Amino acid sequence: MISFRPMLESEYAGYLAYFIPDYAAEIATNYRLPHAVALAQARSEIAEDLPQGVDTPGNVLLCLIESASDAHVGYLWYRPDAKGRSAFISDFHILPDHQGKGLGKLAMAALEIELSAKGFEQIKLRVAENNPRARHVYEATGFRVTGTNMSKTL
Repeated sequence: MISFRPMLESEYAGYLAYFIPDYAAEIATNYRLPHAVALAQARSEIAEDLPQGVDTPGNVLLCLIESASDAHVGYLWYRPDAKGRSAFISDFHILPDHQGKGLGKLAMAALEIELSAKGFEQIKLRVAENNPRARHVYEATGFRVTGTNMSKTL
């Protein structure tokens, strides 16, 4: 079983240590940018999206906890839209030592229960084309493709 708890300010630097290089790699791959440019873009975007870190209004940053062991196994960042009764997942990550154990699927099920109890009706997200592991988790938990992002390098 997976539970959630708010990310502590003291954990935010650790989150960024994972998130920024991971996001920069996605930017570099998907948009064919040099690593240094992608890294600068990732840093800039996170600073803009979360200017107050864990206390940024309109954002929910959580740590995923495996209930039986009380181990921190991942992160979840989402943006609730109360008016639209939806939540957009900005980032979802199971730590490498805990991947391949079904925890991603358990976390998605727990999130559905939590958001449903709060009156939300839909969860939205974007998954990178070159991330088959994430796509598998989302498809296995009932997500469906609603569109395709496209780009062209000039």
